[in-house]
Parts: sequence; C-alpha cells; structure tokens
Amino acid sequence: MLEAVERFIGRAGFERGPWMAVAFAVGIILWVVLDGWREWLVLLGGCVAVPVLAILYCNAGRFPFLRQALVVVPLTIAFGCLVIWGKSAMVGAPAIDRPIVTRIAATVLDREERPAEGRVRLHLAIREPATGRPLRVRVNLATGQDRLGISQGAHIRARLRLMPPAPPMLPGGYDFARTAWFAGISATGSVLGDIEIVQAGDSGGLLVRLQAALSEHVRSRLDGASGAIATAFASGDRGAIDPADDQAMRDSGLAHLLSISGLHVSALIAAVYFVALRLLALSPWLALRVRLPLLAAGAGATAGIGYTLLTGAEVPTVRSCIGALLVLMALALGREPLSLRMVAVAAGCVMLLWPEAVLGPSFQMSFAAVIAIVALHGAAPVRAFLAPRNEGWLARAGRRLAMLLLTGIVIELALMPIGLFHFHRAGVYGALANVVAIPLTTFVSMPLIALALLLDAFGAGMPAWWLAGKSIDALLALAHWVASRPGAVTAFPAMGAGGMALFAAGGFWLALWSGKARLLGLLPVLLGAASLALLRPPDILISGDGHHVGFVERGELYVLRAGKDGKPGFAQENLAEIAGMNGVPKALAQWPGARCNSDFCALSLRREGREWRLLVARSRDLPAERELAAACERSDIVIADRQLPRSCRPLWLKADRAMLARTGGMAIDLPGRQMQTVAETQGGHGWWRPKKAYHRRPTAAAASPAPVTPVAQ
Repeated sequence: MLEAVERFIGRAGFERGPWMAVAFAVGIILWVVLDGWREWLVLLGGCVAVPVLAILYCNAGRFPFLRQALVVVPLTIAFGCLVIWGKSAMVGAPAIDRPIVTRIAATVLDREERPAEGRVRLHLAIREPATGRPLRVRVNLATGQDRLGISQGAHIRARLRLMPPAPPMLPGGYDFARTAWFAGISATGSVLGDIEIVQAGDSGGLLVRLQAALSEHVRSRLDGASGAIATAFASGDRGAIDPADDQAMRDSGLAHLLSISGLHVSALIAAVYFVALRLLALSPWLALRVRLPLLAAGAGATAGIGYTLLTGAEVPTVRSCIGALLVLMALALGREPLSLRMVAVAAGCVMLLWPEAVLGPSFQMSFAAVIAIVALHGAAPVRAFLAPRNEGWLARAGRRLAMLLLTGIVIELALMPIGLFHFHRAGVYGALANVVAIPLTTFVSMPLIALALLLDAFGAGMPAWWLAGKSIDALLALAHWVASRPGAVTAFPAMGAGGMALFAAGGFWLALWSGKARLLGLLPVLLGAASLALLRPPDILISGDGHHVGFVERGELYVLRAGKDGKPGFAQENLAEIAGMNGVPKALAQWPGARCNSDFCALSLRREGREWRLLVARSRDLPAERELAAACERSDIVIADRQLPRSCRPLWLKADRAMLARTGGMAIDLPGRQMQTVAETQGGHGWWRPKKAYHRRPTAAAASPAPVTPVAQ
C-alpha cells in the first residue's frame, strides 16, 4: 500500500504544489474549530511530531515522495494555525462588556456612504468611558443627521448608543462578532441626536477622495438603479444599490458581478494589456529592440494595482489582482498563464495577510470559482474539445458557447455547497443567467463605462453613458426575471460542518489531481449530497436573548413575534433562513394548536408518537411564582427572555435568560432530544464571551397569576 501511495505521489509531479495551500487553509480552519490554547498546542505538537517520525522511520531511498509529504503537509498546517493565532493576538479587539449610552469625544477614522439605506456608516476612535481603553467602534448615522458633512479625520462629540458586536443569533448563522474581532471593532451602534464638530477633517487620503469623487461623478451621469450598479463597477462603492436589486442579483446567481473581483480586474488588465501591446507595436524601432509583451504586462499590472487601490483593496479584489499579476508574469516569461499553481500562490498570499478570510463566503466562493475554471479547462477532454481545427466560424462559435455554458454549470456546482453552508439557499438558473450576464458586463457595460469616463474629459460622454445605462438596465431585467422564475431559489436547513467538509475534500481531490484517480473525489461529493437529502429543519429555534422563537410544524414556520406591518424583520428572516423555509413566517398566535394571551403561549408538538408541551413567555412581566411553578411542572420545555425563578422546573428544558446567556441561540431536535447551541461553535476564542444574565423582579402589575394559569391549563 505504501508503495502504491509512493507511486501515486511521484507521478503527480507539479500537481503536489497546490496541496500546500490547502494544508495552509486547513491549519487556519482547525485553529477556529478547536476550543482554545490547549488544543492549539496539541495540534502544533502533532504537526511537529509527524515530520520527526517521518524523518526517523520513513526510508528516504524507498519512499522519498511520501516522506516529503509527511514532512511538508503537517508543517504547513502548523504554519496556518500560527499565522491566524498571531493575527488574532495582534489585531483582536475585545468587545465592550455591556450596552452603553454615552456622550463622548471621537475621531472619525472612516466614512462609508450608504444612500440606498438612507444612512452613513462611521468608524470612530474613542476611549471606553469606564476604563479609558482606546476602542474602534462602528456607528450608523441617519442621512438627516449628517447636515454638517462629517469627513474622515474630523474630531467630534456625539451621544452614542453602543453594543457589543453580535454573535450568531442561531447556530449556523452569520458570526459578526468574529468578523468584528479581526477588524478591530469593539462595539457597534448608532448616533443619537446632533453631532458637534470640534475640528473639521481632511476628507481622507488621495485614494479616498478619488473614490468618493468618482462615485459622485458616475451617479451624476446615471441616476436610479443603473447609476448605482455603474458606480459599483467603476469604484467598488455598492452603498447606493437598492436592496431589491441586490436580492435579485443574489437569487439569480449574478451577485458576483457587483463585487470588484476576478471578472472586473481581469477585464481591465486584459484590455490595457491588449491596447498597450497594439499601440507599442505601431513603432517598428521599439518592436525590434524591446520585448513588447513585457512592457504591455507592466502597463496592465499598473492599471490593475491602481484599480485595486481605487476600489478599496477588498480581499476579493486583492486576490484577483495577485492572480492577474501572476498571469502577466507568465505571459511575459512565455509560460502557461493559467494553472492551479498560480491559484495556490494567490491563495497563499491572501491567507498570509488575511487568514480570517478563509472562513468567509467571499474567499471561498471566489477561489472555488477560479479553481473550477482552471481545473475544467486543464482537463484533457476539454483541451481536446477546444483544440484549434479547420472549421467555419459558426462551428467555432458554437463550441465556444457550449464551453461557456459548461463552465457556468461547473462553477454553479462548485459554489452551491458554499452557498448552502453560509446562506442556506441554492440557485438553480445561475449558470444560464451567467452565460448572458458575464459577456454583457465584460464586453458591453464595463467598456462603455470606461469610454464614458474618458469622453467626459472632453465633455462628450453622454452618449456612452446612455448606452451603458441601457446595458445595465438589461442586466437588472435579466436578474429580476431569473429570480422570479419558479424554483429559482431553493432553501435548505442549516448544513453542518461535516457536510461542508465532505464537499470541500471531494472538490479539492477532483480539481487538484489529474487522470482517473481524480474520480475518487466523487465519493465524498456524493456522500455530501446524500447528507443534504437527510437534512431536516430543527423543531424549535431560540435566539440568544430568548426574545425570538420559531416552531416548525407541517412545513410551516411559526414565530413568537412577527415583523412589523406583516413584513418579516431581521430576526424573522434569520429564523426562516436557518429553518430552510421560503415565504413569510406566521405568527404563533395564528397556529390553531397554540393558546396565547398577552403574557404566555402554551402549545404542543407531536413528534414520533410523543407529545411535547411547551410554555413560552411573551412579555417581561412575571406572574406569581406559585402559579408559574405549577405551569412549569406541566411543561416539557419552558422558554423565556428573562431569568425565571428556581421554582420553575420543567420536565426537560428551561431555556430562560440565565441559560441562554451561557449557551447563546439554540436549535432543538425533539425526537433525538438534541440541542445545538452557538456556544458549542465558539470555543474559547476572544470574540465569544457569555452574556451576563440579570434577574428582573416582578412588578406590581404582574402580581396576578392570571396570565399563566389559563394558558398553561
């Protein structure tokens, strides 16, 4: 068996290299998954012990490649763990202990325009009132409060309402607390009242001013939805995009077009490279004395770096720029420009600087798409299909179109598990939509925007702006049409880390190896797909504060508190997302099996022949303790957003504020008597701290036992 493994690794040749990037990412993920420093030290110890044992006991003459793998892979895993551990120690910002409202002096570090939401987002440097500790906080400012035009670098005084960054509301939800930790943000909140400017700012650096001026210029030429999308293409500013358009782009599988990443950077660099090469070739003297591809590559690299800096240097943009620069280097040296080794180097650069990005959907989706494209076009059958041959232009165009469609399908399949894991939704028609949208964006919209900006220097850009607006209107019409098709988006319950690991392992095996051996990657992919078929929504979902509760009954989601005006709010959308439910959740009071008054709801859930009795608090007023204790004794589960007295002893679970402060949000599976909590996924990392529960004494208005007894009976 060892000899077979040795022969396999030896035949792989340069295909072994990209696995170092995979091992780097595994080390980062293991640091997040493991609970604390003891487990991290055990991991590092194991990663050192394996190479030592391999050097001592693995025959270098008989198994050189296996020995090399046993040395390099564990050490790379250890390196990934150390990189993110070090990054967390250097930049991690502990959150404030509790919500506060205070008037305080602050310095504006950054300003984000969000006109579509009617607000401005400010990053402020303050000192914590109680300790004097310097903090970076993020607050929202309504557009109407920004009458003075607060700019970057300004010193202000304002009344702020600040809260600790929110952990996931439910298991499998978005972890903003972890994102804030690595961004150095200790609190979020809002500005209350007017702001006093002590000292005016300088509007930021040159790049910040250029980006703001470019965004304002584009919006002045194109208004409405098309102007917002054009601004995103030109400067990376997505703040003006209408939420309905943003949702349609996501549901149609076209959201990647709104993020400045591979498509935009590659299109710009390719255009500059092509134009520079043609213009330089017009000079015979230059063409005979200088390698023109090298000069054109330099021009393209300069344009790509400038565009990356201008659009904010977000992680996907940096990743795309690094990859494009590597392609330019390969072209200049006469090497194969597209290879998985190039992708691995780009991934390694990003992980070295932003290791936490590995955990986010942006990094995962962008690299999964690039890996899928490179692996597909590097496969022998595809190379044979695209090989030059003596044929007419119609046949050649047909093959290119078929390849574009196949590429879209492969990308959609590669991204689907990531979308399910992070967003619990999967698109169906994204591949077809991208066949039209990508050429429309790359060859029509973006060139027209660039041409319009160029012609604006001579005051003649309006015709190009009009054409650009029409092309963007066509893109939005396509997105809304695809998103509105039946079955365009399928919701799934939250997929566990095990299922995601199966998809990732199978996908990497399929992409990074060649030949028949790569087909073994289909086994974990099929197992992951089978795990999706076995997913079922939790029976009960409870938010971390106990204020929002969802119950799944006969394919419907009933929530304790419905949104305003019949529309689901943020909490209701989260409950529906984790449960894998489409449509608007129903209020619990509308469920015929629930008996509710203003203070409590009593209901029963039947699962596998057993009836579970639940008692759920709706208000913060405590009834008489004796009556509450009697109601608890008749209930299997009691849920409340306040701390209940010790005399309340349900038959199985008391999920009150005291318990939820330790566990965070939870998802309950009744037949298996299983609870999954947010705390289980957080470990001992700095961004997770259990909240402090408080006991609220009964008020005089709550002294009567009437709210409990009728409902419990």
